[in-house]
Parts: sequence; structure tokens; C-alpha cells
Amino acid sequence: MQNGGSGPVSGVRERILDAAYELFSRRGVRDVGVNELISRSGVAKASFYRHFASKDELVLAFLELRDQRWTVEKIITEARRRVASPEEQLLAIFDVFADWFARDDFEACSFVIILLEMGPDHPLGQASIDYLAKIRTHVQLLAEEAGLRDPENFSRSWHILMKGSIVSAAEGDRAAAGRSREMAGWLIAHSGG
Repeated sequence: MQNGGSGPVSGVRERILDAAYELFSRRGVRDVGVNELISRSGVAKASFYRHFASKDELVLAFLELRDQRWTVEKIITEARRRVASPEEQLLAIFDVFADWFARDDFEACSFVIILLEMGPDHPLGQASIDYLAKIRTHVQLLAEEAGLRDPENFSRSWHILMKGSIVSAAEGDRAAAGRSREMAGWLIAHSGG
């Protein structure tokens, strides 16, 4: 996440992004002001605006970082690491979710939260839609590897289970991942190649 500048410049940018990551993933976008971001990151206002011309620009960088840290590194990479076959890897997504839902700091899905906060017509809402589509692409690839019929439609149905389990966990149902995993097994069985 460097901006092409020297080490200290990227350090300032990283501090801002780290503060934004913590705050936005816990509280959404609207509840976090620029002054709080500046204070939490420990940078001067001029430094903040030198790295991010607006809060929206920072949110876009946060969404990119969230996709890398959470979607790719935590969910997909961990699901692939846990088991061998693509079908098992699909199911392991819900095992990763079960671990996430059990954490005291469970924070739900930033992409969905920002989409709902900003709406689909706002650039941040559209960026969230794009990142949600990337998640479906990861699922579609696993479905293709598993030889399932119509991987694109399968990934849409699977993504409904993923999002639904996250919302249910946010409502307090910490067993939502297990329930979704059961339904996911049915979906795989009925999508076999």
C-alpha cells in the first residue's frame, strides 16, 4: 500500500490506513469523522490530506485493504489451506466464518455495511458492490474447480448463504455459520457436475 514515496511517507499512509481499518471495520463510515481518524493515526491534518484528498478516498483505500486482508488472506486462503478438495474448500469458508463469529471483536462485513450506509448509487456503495462481486468470483473459481454446474449462478446462491450467515451472526446467532454450512452442503449436492 505504498504511494511511491519514501519510507516515512508510506509509514504515515500506513498509520492512517491502520486507524481507518480499525475504525471503519468496527463502526462503518458515517460514524467516523476525519478528525477522529487524524487523532487515532497520530498525524497532522496536512499529512492526512497529503495522503488522502478526502475521506471517500481513504474509504476506497480501506475497502481495497479489507479485500486483501480479509477476503483473500483470511477467508479464501484459510479455506484452501484447511482442506484439499475444492468442494471441501467451499464448505471450509463456513468453518472460517464460525471462527470469526466466535470472536469477541466480530465486526460483520464492511462491504455490506458501507453499501447500506452509502447506497448503491454512491461511489463508495458502488465500490462495495464491486468488492462483493470479487468475493463471488473467488467462489465461482472454487465451483469451477469442483466441477459444479453453472458456477456463476452457484456462486450467487453461495454468496447469499455467506452474507446471510454474517447478518445472522451480527444479530447474535453465533451458530449461523454451522447452519449455513448445512445448507451449503445441500447446494453443492444439487449442483454436482
